[in-house]
Amino acid sequence: MDKKDVIEFFDVCASEWDSHMYRNEAVIGKILDNAKVESGKDVLDVACGTGVLFPDYIKRNVRSLTGIDISPKMATIAKGKFSGENISVVCGDVEEFSFDKKFDCIIVYNAFPHFSEPERLISKLSTMVKPGGTVAVAHGMSREMLEKHHAGAAKKVSVGLISEDELADIFGRYLKVTVKISNEEMYQVAGIKE
Repeated sequence: MDKKDVIEFFDVCASEWDSHMYRNEAVIGKILDNAKVESGKDVLDVACGTGVLFPDYIKRNVRSLTGIDISPKMATIAKGKFSGENISVVCGDVEEFSFDKKFDCIIVYNAFPHFSEPERLISKLSTMVKPGGTVAVAHGMSREMLEKHHAGAAKKVSVGLISEDELADIFGRYLKVTVKISNEEMYQVAGIKE
């Protein structure tokens, strides 16, 4: 999978992204609870898109919110929708980017199959989280539904979603695994930096 193709795909989708968004509020709440997104935390949203979860972080009164997306158009939309001294959006490749701080919570929501090397991503994210902080990969649907969803136009810019056991094995090399869920509603693996 070529990152240029990923950028192009999401740039094309950006203007209509929010109108096609499906949200299961209960699942999103559980995902954020499992990721320890709470008041006073510094959050990094990886592949933030148009800022789909930003209102959820704001409701939880996080101290700071940083979004990063490789698609310039997605990042521009997120920047335009959300502003504040504690909110920033960066256009960049998280696997290459260096932030000037570490985060309490790092979330990769509905984006993991667009990273072709899962271990490379988790290894990088584990260096960006504070001791005691959480890294979480999650999808607001089942693996089966996600595979069907990505079988169409997104096939060129997606790899299959590895099982929760495989991802937990990768997490375990860098973090203490705290969550491992794959059911008909959601998929999530999370771990704490010790």
